[in-house]
Amino acid sequence: MTAPPELRVPEVSAPERSLERAPSRMTLIRPAPRWPHLDVREFWHFRELFLMLVWRDVKVRYKQTSIGVAWAIVQPIMLMVVFTLIFGKFAQFSSEGLPYQVFAFSGLLPWTYFASALALSSASVVSNQNLVTKVYFPRVFLPFAATAVPAVDFALAFVVLLGLMAWFGVGIGSAIAMLPFFLVLAFVTALGAGLFLSAVNVRYRDVPYAIPFVLQLWMWLSPVAYAVTALPESYQWIFALNPMTGVINGFRWALLGTPAPSPGQLAVSVGAALIFLLGGLAYFRRSEPRFADTI
Repeated sequence: MTAPPELRVPEVSAPERSLERAPSRMTLIRPAPRWPHLDVREFWHFRELFLMLVWRDVKVRYKQTSIGVAWAIVQPIMLMVVFTLIFGKFAQFSSEGLPYQVFAFSGLLPWTYFASALALSSASVVSNQNLVTKVYFPRVFLPFAATAVPAVDFALAFVVLLGLMAWFGVGIGSAIAMLPFFLVLAFVTALGAGLFLSAVNVRYRDVPYAIPFVLQLWMWLSPVAYAVTALPESYQWIFALNPMTGVINGFRWALLGTPAPSPGQLAVSVGAALIFLLGGLAYFRRSEPRFADTI
């Protein structure tokens, strides 16, 4: 009987043996909890991605337009002219002692930011379909970045408002330190509504058609062209349920020195904005696990 052939095991070098013994690293991605929360550590880890998304949207916003970022100034100026002719000259709306041009532009400035932020954030998830379906990143970054982009337009138009104030001799109010608070309030309101609508837009594509109509109604329910103080007090409390009422009234008070908003009504507006944020974030988190399959 012949002996079986000798089996030889190939020698393994020392580096290869060390690789075999080294434990493999595994990254496990779990669905985010569905309760409304923001993971600060995750935000910090993906901070460069967030800045890249903002910068990308800023560059694309007016790409291949003939007048570029001048649209950020032209739109509120043209609306100011129309409002001044119709409501300031003919209808004689109250402007709280200010030249109506300054009064109207100071209302249009935060409103234009809010309207642009809401329109961009509501379409943010669907417009980034390739990112959502192919790679992992915090999906909540998309509405956040879209809400931050119109801040560039706001800054440019704010310079025009300062010029109008200087032209008409309107001084800066004594409560100017409160101005950032009302800008943050506008951001929170736009973000809360944008989170909700961006999640709804993934499932129902009617949102882009409804947004212009909703914004038109919302603008007339906000004190852009008129002063809330001219309304009966009972109506002022109803209008305070609209967070943009608190934003616009507070913005004018902080910058132009108009009568201070009622603390109670301002608290109602702040509470409504927080409800917007928590409700929108809760719905976004609940819908987030189905984005890649539904979009």
